[in-house]
Amino acid sequence: MTELKALTPHTAIRRQQARRDGGQRRRLRAFLPELVTLERVLAQAPESVQTRVLAEVEVKDLTLPLYRVDLGSEDPAAPVVLLVGGVHGLERIGSQVVTAWLESLLARLGWDRHLARLLEQVRVTVLPLLNPGGMYLNQRSNPNGVDLMRNAPIAAQGHSTFLLGGQRLSPRLPWYTGRPEQGMEPESQALAEVIEEMLPGRPLSLSLDCHSGFGWQDQIWFPYAYRRRPMRRIETVMALKLTWEQAYPNHPYVFEPQSRHYLTHGDLWDHFYKQVNRSGDGTFIPLTLEMGSWRWIRKRPRQLLRLNGLFNPLVPHRQRRVLRSHLALMDFLLSAAASHESWLPGEREASMLREAAIMHWYRENH
Repeated sequence: MTELKALTPHTAIRRQQARRDGGQRRRLRAFLPELVTLERVLAQAPESVQTRVLAEVEVKDLTLPLYRVDLGSEDPAAPVVLLVGGVHGLERIGSQVVTAWLESLLARLGWDRHLARLLEQVRVTVLPLLNPGGMYLNQRSNPNGVDLMRNAPIAAQGHSTFLLGGQRLSPRLPWYTGRPEQGMEPESQALAEVIEEMLPGRPLSLSLDCHSGFGWQDQIWFPYAYRRRPMRRIETVMALKLTWEQAYPNHPYVFEPQSRHYLTHGDLWDHFYKQVNRSGDGTFIPLTLEMGSWRWIRKRPRQLLRLNGLFNPLVPHRQRRVLRSHLALMDFLLSAAASHESWLPGEREASMLREAAIMHWYRENH
């Protein structure tokens, strides 16, 4: 980490802003407004909220911080909710959704007693903008040309789609995995350090990584992306899905494993899931929100003429609608983590839920 000591948001933001002259600030407002918005939100946060700079990314004579935000229970045995945005620089809406939820959460701390009691039971960690360099450059990859979601040391078992599944030909082509001998990129490594520090040994860890991509519907994906067989503890995912659908029966999401769409090399969440669950302590459920961008394009086809238009709602009222439409999902994850004992399956329910999950998601492969 660039700063090992947790700082109050005000101190961390002032240190970052002091390094920038007026010209750099104007460039950030023009090319990286997501970082400007995030720093404004953090500067207004209560003193109980901790902010750290996990890493700094150098791009075009700018130093861009990778922020980590922590709040909630200090108990090392409390469940954790991890929110991540901005992994792909082109998918700005992912970072915007995470920041919007964080802003809502921090605003409620001043008056919402129920939320205060909830946060006494669960730890919340947020990385709203994992790839600031890529977002500043308006590209999917990080400044080194590496696709962070193809950057983990794990290979697909089976045929992966050419290029889309990850390639080592050139950083000038999309979906470049990087060279294995170079290890993970600084942004991926920063996320790995958060995972290693926060998740092992917890009774439950939930993560939500927010993206946008081609599709007509919003989708919630879970591992694996590297193989078509079920993940090790698929019954816990089915239990979470059923709990969500009972609470929100009219939800808009398609809930399914990523492998139903394609196989990839180097998926970060496959790698982290295998690492955390290798210890056998607690439960880790990593989820990916894939917002369907074709709906925005269908209503405004000329977005196809802009690179950003492929992945983001460019009309203000549609952007606002997206920013508020996923708040219920994130609030649900917070409540589900705090109340995990009520829905996580015991030994008696696990076999039944596992069989149901295989029949629902994998029967074509069995």
